[in-house]
Amino acid sequence: MTIQPPAPGEPRRPHGPRDPGDAWVVAPTGEKYWGRFGAAGLLAVDAERGVLLQHRVSWSHFGDTWALPGGARHEGESARDGALRESAEEAGVPVDAVQPRFESVLDLGIWSYTTLVADVTTPFEPVISDPESVALEWVPIDEVASRPLHPGFAAAWPALRAALPVRPAVVVDVANVVGSVPDGWWKDRAGAAARLLAQLSMLSVEGMDAEQLSLTATRWFPLVTAVLEGEARAAEVPVQRLPVVRAEGSGDDEIVAVARSLVDAWSPVIVVTSDRGLAARVEELGASVRGVRWLREQLG
Repeated sequence: MTIQPPAPGEPRRPHGPRDPGDAWVVAPTGEKYWGRFGAAGLLAVDAERGVLLQHRVSWSHFGDTWALPGGARHEGESARDGALRESAEEAGVPVDAVQPRFESVLDLGIWSYTTLVADVTTPFEPVISDPESVALEWVPIDEVASRPLHPGFAAAWPALRAALPVRPAVVVDVANVVGSVPDGWWKDRAGAAARLLAQLSMLSVEGMDAEQLSLTATRWFPLVTAVLEGEARAAEVPVQRLPVVRAEGSGDDEIVAVARSLVDAWSPVIVVTSDRGLAARVEELGASVRGVRWLREQLG
């Protein structure tokens, strides 16, 4: 097979079949945007080293600028998956080394770009794995704006930086949520709890609309922690990442302890319960409270 060189300004792809998403979208006014199905990039945030930036090669679109590893999404691919795939292909970012925190979307109608902001949970060194990068570098947050940035990233950076201190966490009173629906849960408390855990696990993967969390950006992936008590402690935990705390004694006391452990490093901390006494206790710690109906609406 003959590999055709890219058109001027077109991102180069590794040798192999071309994906249908690797194409320009041209606006009626003539502007060109890469990615038939939109594009996505990853802003990996390392607490010690800063954010991972890519120095783009000179022949690329807006070359010799700094931006995020990313590229065109595949047909039917979520922005989250596209950002993780592209950053793995371009910068060697291990998918299991980052935890998504939020998405910010620029939607132009004919085309969209999604920035996935994710926290580094396992330190890694980026690797240049395609010809689109001159360098990959961890850049301290205070120094990002001093670099010659890609215009799109430069426009998005102030809002992205402003959102970086926000780290939402949701603590779920499983007994209270399970007991809100008369579906026979009293016959099998562990089974009912396991069904809820499966839904919560998907919520942590699919995220929540920013409006539901009273936050900016577009979609957030909060830390979701489930607290089990009594017979429900025997519930099986889904494969996906979902912190589960099994209370040895009072479930309420355990929920208060979990909220207390989170309020210093996470913000906002939201406790899901319709128990007024428990709500008052966690609010004294600085957490906020949402009722069971609010969570049920998120779970669909």
